[in-house]
Amino acid sequence: MTQVVLITGASSGIGQATALAFAKRGAKVAVTARRADKLAALADEIAMLPAAHGECLPITADVSDAAAMQAAVDQAVARFGRLDVLIANAGIGQRGALVDSDWNDLETLLRTNIDGLLHSVRAAIPALRQSGAGHIVIVSSIAGSTVTPFTAVYGASKAFASSLARSLSLELEADHISVTNLVIGPVDTDFNTNRLGEAGYAKKAAKLPKMSADEVAQGIIRATERRSKNVTLRLFDRLILLASTFAPYSIGRQALKRYKTG
Repeated sequence: MTQVVLITGASSGIGQATALAFAKRGAKVAVTARRADKLAALADEIAMLPAAHGECLPITADVSDAAAMQAAVDQAVARFGRLDVLIANAGIGQRGALVDSDWNDLETLLRTNIDGLLHSVRAAIPALRQSGAGHIVIVSSIAGSTVTPFTAVYGASKAFASSLARSLSLELEADHISVTNLVIGPVDTDFNTNRLGEAGYAKKAAKLPKMSADEVAQGIIRATERRSKNVTLRLFDRLILLASTFAPYSIGRQALKRYKTG
């Protein structure tokens, strides 16, 4: 049976790459983001894929709006007849000292990374139950398990995402809905350049190795195939998490050196 996949934050980066990867495998993908023009371009790209490929339904929606996410799920089910997989990918970054940061930036991050995740999951679960099974992939970050000065609120939002994924994995077990906590490190996308925050807290050029969005997309597909509960894609990132367990402030001080103020 052809998979029906809903992907949030699909206008660029990981979400876009994941939509293309699923479509190349013949899946029907519903993609959401706030930028309608980017979604339309993605739908056109999928339509032009060679050989057999899946369909794409672009849906302009803001994950921070619960009604919009419910409408997105309803549109996907109306178009494709079911929902099998949710990729909860939408997220935004922010930098700056906690007390100096603009509250509007912090609220935007919280509404996107936490409220948006909850709205996406809550809207999708009833449709996944109706399908008789399903899978949710929650895209988290190593920042959720490491000491992250000047990105503390972002790190906290990803700790929330991982905690939610692990708890839902058991909560939804009786419904035959699998949940993956997908933990990733730095990825070569425009995520950093789009981060909110004060310019005074400038991030130095990162020397950490970066994955491509395509690599993450393939990791997401493998996670859905294997119905994995916890996935950290790279050995490098697993080593960072291991070091953070035994020497969290040493890792935090290394992160601190990558920031400068003024």
